[in-house]
Amino acid sequence: MSVIQVKNKERVINELMLFIRKVFAEPEICTIAKEITRKHMSSPNAAALIAEELSATTNVKIPLEHSEADDLFLDLLIDIVKDETALY
Repeated sequence: MSVIQVKNKERVINELMLFIRKVFAEPEICTIAKEITRKHMSSPNAAALIAEELSATTNVKIPLEHSEADDLFLDLLIDIVKDETALY
């Protein structure tokens, strides 16, 4: 693995850790994020819509150009909500 790839992975991990800290500080973010995801997950541009509304309603700020960590987080949110609906 090249130095650039290692640094990129470190950056992604650091971004995800920052988000996890925010969630532990404000646990209601999880509930809000899942509600927003349920609302937009069937849209063709679901990730962008989820990111936009989440940024507007919480202290989680996802820029218009998503980083790899942003994409991982948004994919995880959609998977979590899909798993919830699959259980019923």
